[in-house]
Amino acid sequence: MQKERSANKSSSTPTLSVAFLRAKKDLQDYEEIPGITIEYQSSNPMQINLKVKPSEGYYKNGIFKFKCEIPEDYPNRAPEFKCIPKIYHPNIDLEGHVCLNILRNDWKPSLSLQLVFAGILHLFLQPNPNDPLNKDAANDLAKYPLDFKKNVERAMMGGYVKDEQFDKVLEGNFNTAHTRYYY
Repeated sequence: MQKERSANKSSSTPTLSVAFLRAKKDLQDYEEIPGITIEYQSSNPMQINLKVKPSEGYYKNGIFKFKCEIPEDYPNRAPEFKCIPKIYHPNIDLEGHVCLNILRNDWKPSLSLQLVFAGILHLFLQPNPNDPLNKDAANDLAKYPLDFKKNVERAMMGGYVKDEQFDKVLEGNFNTAHTRYYY
């Protein structure tokens, strides 16, 4: 009889997955990174909204939002990030997929969400043309850095680069009269 009670008792208590507990711990241990804002519901650390606001570089003054999904087998598998606005970036494709080595081949269970957040910020401070998802942007960055800079500015204002229109991601009201591009 006692075995039946303990079996019934344990089945009525919700069990939290290892992924849930680890994600919750990673978020509790998170130390603020300048330029990064995270939002999540404490009841569900498996879905995180990330906001990146670079303070320097090509993407300065932009606001880039990401959705992060923590997989059920986290930390054995890397979290999945998707950039919400359509942006012009060598390491982020037009669908928002992110190319960051620690989210792919270099993922280890010992890595934390904090490190991934810092890695995503780093992509905006130092875009990498050698590991591209957007080959056009990577080619421009590698071969024509001045054109790349103009393309980033145009795209961040919600303009077109080649035949592709991008989402406006600039923070605040900027006087952009001096950065008009006609093609």
